[in-house]
Amino acid sequence: MATVAELQALPVRGARERGSEAWRLQGILAFFFSQTRFSPSIHQGVSAPPPETRGFGLQQTMLRIKDPELSLRFYTGVLGMTLLTRLDFPERDFSLYFLGFTSSSDTAAIPDDPADRAEWVFNLPNTLELTHNYGTEAEAGRVYSSGNDDGSKGFGHIGVSVPSVAAACARFEFLGVPFVKRPDAGSMKDIAFIADPDGYWIEIIEPGKMRQFASS
Repeated sequence: MATVAELQALPVRGARERGSEAWRLQGILAFFFSQTRFSPSIHQGVSAPPPETRGFGLQQTMLRIKDPELSLRFYTGVLGMTLLTRLDFPERDFSLYFLGFTSSSDTAAIPDDPADRAEWVFNLPNTLELTHNYGTEAEAGRVYSSGNDDGSKGFGHIGVSVPSVAAACARFEFLGVPFVKRPDAGSMKDIAFIADPDGYWIEIIEPGKMRQFASS
């Protein structure tokens, strides 16, 4: 691991200008690495998180969508997610839709008060945020890149676990959902990819079948 002195000696442009942003950032990084202790004994490739991050969690993934009617129909009717709340910002010409996988008890606990509901939603882990910029639904063709298009790769996919990949894919087939990859295609079997109305990829996995990809 690099020492504080080694980090301070890195040739970062502007870092030698005392008081500059680069100088301040390098000092922060030096302090961070001096305080961080990695524990390879926990598991290969996994380290103990800094105690200061206790309470942190992945709360949302945001996707920009063209037509909320089509997207909500897909994520609720095809994938079975629940629309948790909708936040409108008409002065800025956009709306946010938050969805998640919930049980009947979770749904019954959704607060009626808008402020209480917003706080409740932002306390949930692993929600999906769909952002609709007004007017995109009237545009011709695709509006956003899926992140997997030639020349614009970056974002890859979201993943959804199911009890049975075979049963889920049979249902998707019946509903006319477009497949990017069927579970028996390619070299990685028992994994499927479908596409939502905007072309974003969704990986469909069955947890028990993922054991095949783990190295002993």
